[in-house]
Amino acid sequence: MTTRTAERIDELAFATLREAAHGIREGRFTAEALAAACIARTRAHEAQVRAWAWFDAQRTLEQARAADRLLRAGTGAGPLHGICVGFKDIIDVRGLPTGMGSPIFADHVADRSAACVEKLEGAGALAMGKTTTCEFATQHPPPTTNPWHADFTPGGSSSGSAAAVAAGFVPAALGSQTRGSTIRPAAYCGVVGFKPSFGRISRFGMLETSATLDQVGIFARSLDDAWLLTHVMQGPDARDPATLPHPSWKGGDESLTDGRTASPRLAAVRTPAWNRADPAQQALFEANCATLRDAGAHVEAIELPEAFAAADEATRVIQLTEIARNFADLYERARDRMSETFRALVERGARTPVSDYEQALDEKRTLQDSLGRFLDGYDAIVTPPATGEAPRTLRSTGDASFCVIWTLCGVPSVVFPTALGPRRMPMGLQLAGVHGEDRQLLEIASWCRSALPFDARPSLHAG
Repeated sequence: MTTRTAERIDELAFATLREAAHGIREGRFTAEALAAACIARTRAHEAQVRAWAWFDAQRTLEQARAADRLLRAGTGAGPLHGICVGFKDIIDVRGLPTGMGSPIFADHVADRSAACVEKLEGAGALAMGKTTTCEFATQHPPPTTNPWHADFTPGGSSSGSAAAVAAGFVPAALGSQTRGSTIRPAAYCGVVGFKPSFGRISRFGMLETSATLDQVGIFARSLDDAWLLTHVMQGPDARDPATLPHPSWKGGDESLTDGRTASPRLAAVRTPAWNRADPAQQALFEANCATLRDAGAHVEAIELPEAFAAADEATRVIQLTEIARNFADLYERARDRMSETFRALVERGARTPVSDYEQALDEKRTLQDSLGRFLDGYDAIVTPPATGEAPRTLRSTGDASFCVIWTLCGVPSVVFPTALGPRRMPMGLQLAGVHGEDRQLLEIASWCRSALPFDARPSLHAG
């Protein structure tokens, strides 16, 4: 492969969704060329990264060629026409395996697609493959490595989705978040991660671990891409009663505006997890806040009410109780094919008193109301996304403690990279906003990212 060919592959594979869609529509390159670039990156590095649970290069090329034929015929030019997307292997894609990170479902093939897949394919996107997940989207990790260094975890449970986007295998991927399964791996892998407001995107066709907490997550190269995907997938769905009605949505245009005219009002929140953050993460957060102040943002260091110290435990109780209920039958039938880690989660949940579960749900409602009042004085919260760089291990996916409050309360949260840490691994900044104000949060994040420029790609070495 010539240097110029390699550069062209990387140019296409690392394009944003907006850049790729415009390039295909304007005839500067084809959907097949884009797919071929992603396939080339996968073939070169998948043996190290192991981001795919299922991938078929020939099927991807056939889909891309069909998209090119439609475009030549003057039809099918949706906002994602010809764009490859990866799907976490708990999200059904009709005709493809959905293994959920478990040998129990190694031979399971979906007979219909999830609502989010239907929406993306309706906009012209192509399902490139299924990305790896921790077992049943919980804690037992897949073999996926971090593209920045193979000795480090990519995070979880949306391990493959974060790694695939970071490695240039696919321009965007979907995951999920029940505690921190989107924000944390995005931070570890140095990509944009977005968890929309609870109820904005239907979860129909996605594995249910906790109906109270599960949310669709997005991995992309830019904040504008995150909004484009959200815009395409959002909408009420009777198959998921938790989805929001149209009047609850804020922002209808598929593109973010080119920056905000007013400087944002930001609450710099350390959260009750602050002492878990390592010195490098704490220092980066303070430096990021100082840079945002210098850029004109009003950044006020302020703590959440003390009641939020209960968020982590409330989340744990809700998640474990609902896991135990959802997997009780499977546990009875196939516990010997579950990991020890997952069996322990089911057993702990089954032992949780009903009164503890009901109290946790009450605390959730109380904290949602309290956070809404707290945010009345600010446009968004800024906070660390994780305790630091990705841990140097493949046996753990890291600590989600900086994510649980926003997941429990169902508000939108987003992370983008801002620096490399002491071990040359990505670190970033997380923002959280008002429920339903997803577009506003992403526009504020875009303002912040312009003040905190960072542009680096993993070198994909094994260490």
